[in-house]
Amino acid sequence: METMSHAGRAAARRRLRARRRVRAVALLILAVALGMGAFAVLSPLLAGAEKASAVPSLVDQPPVAAALPAPRVEQVEASEAPCEAPEVVAALRDSDADALVAAFGGGESLRQAVLDGAAPCVRLDDPAMPWVVVNKLRPLDPIDYAPREVRRPAARVADVGLRADALAAFERLADAAAEGAGRIALYSGYRSYDTQVSTYAAQVGARGGGADALSARPGHSEHQLGLAADVVACGAWGCGDIYEVGGTAQGRWLAENAWRYGWIVRYEAGRSVTTGYDAEPWHLRYVGRGIAEAYQAGGFHTLEEFFGLPAAPDYD
Repeated sequence: METMSHAGRAAARRRLRARRRVRAVALLILAVALGMGAFAVLSPLLAGAEKASAVPSLVDQPPVAAALPAPRVEQVEASEAPCEAPEVVAALRDSDADALVAAFGGGESLRQAVLDGAAPCVRLDDPAMPWVVVNKLRPLDPIDYAPREVRRPAARVADVGLRADALAAFERLADAAAEGAGRIALYSGYRSYDTQVSTYAAQVGARGGGADALSARPGHSEHQLGLAADVVACGAWGCGDIYEVGGTAQGRWLAENAWRYGWIVRYEAGRSVTTGYDAEPWHLRYVGRGIAEAYQAGGFHTLEEFFGLPAAPDYD
């Protein structure tokens, strides 16, 4: 009995040692397996950390503006060279003012392009365009300019006319005024250089040094463009004088509505320091509908301020 007990105990010890070895091997295998899994998970993180340590921090990086999308080529070209747009080139070739305004996206867009210096093709001294600016500092070029064609409107009180593009707009204006306030008529329109010589001389004779506040010197008159219209108010009794227009229903209507037909009151009251002329509510100037709309919408009172030009109260 004692011998068998001893043998049994020895066998039990052997079995215990065997189980321990099995458990140790199993634990070793498990540890290896867990280690391999952790390495698979951690290795990308470790690699990223190594890369991150090799890259400067965000504090050292360029500002986020570097991530903004680059402008498209056509956008750059359109903003830097609007004068090269096919529509603009065609309008300039044809001297088509309405098409040119439309090509720039409207009168305000054209004005802004001129102010920004982005539209050198839009010359403010080009007499072919209705927005040409003529004043005491900006003579006509050429000085004896004459429009190619002058036509006479039906509503006139003398043998006077306007440039063809202004004539159609004047007739629309006259028709609308007749419906809105009363009849108007053209009293003075186009004047040649030679006619302006005699007109100015007459004013000098009557007013002396004060002539420059009412009449332009030859080569400086908007009338020479064929784009200026001195109007009178008319009724059943006939037509009045230009100096009476400001106090009539027609004069008030023109001040409020002329822009709708491409005209502005060029010399408003209180603007002599800019224009160099006394108020002339009868003196309308054709600039084209697109420009007139932008002029009205912007609350402007002179072409000089509209186009950012210097005031011209006196001659050089």
